[in-house]
Amino acid sequence: METEFDVTITPGDLYDYMMRHTYSGLAGIMGTMVGVLMLVLFASNRQPVCLIIGLVILAYLPWTLFIKSRQQMLANPAFKKPLHYRLSEEGIEVSQDGVTERMGWDGMVKAVSTMHSIVVYTTATNACIFPKRDLGDAKYKAIEIISTHMPPNKVKIRG
Repeated sequence: METEFDVTITPGDLYDYMMRHTYSGLAGIMGTMVGVLMLVLFASNRQPVCLIIGLVILAYLPWTLFIKSRQQMLANPAFKKPLHYRLSEEGIEVSQDGVTERMGWDGMVKAVSTMHSIVVYTTATNACIFPKRDLGDAKYKAIEIISTHMPPNKVKIRG
């Protein structure tokens, strides 16, 4: 069982990935909690400083991730051209400009989905991003292959 597809990563895809990655971690959760707490304090005591701090905390991370996704897109030449992926029994193969890299399923950290992409983490911070718009008919086959070759506790993909 295998499937192949080409993906073109956009700044929006990177932003979607970075938001999911950040807000599923401790720093993103804690930052959101502190920001919301400051807004609750403002609602109860009407101190403008609480409102300002809450809004800054809640807006800072998404804004910096937005800027970072744009910068990363410009800085990384691999994002300027389509990437060809092949998912098979052995793992994930990615190729571009005649260079091919293979990663076995046993080395994959986890697989998740966002509203716009399926993301397979190859390390704790690096991942293969498969935008759903590029997967087309291969989307369900890719999900099936990932789910078959990774332990269930490492796969959190919603179609």
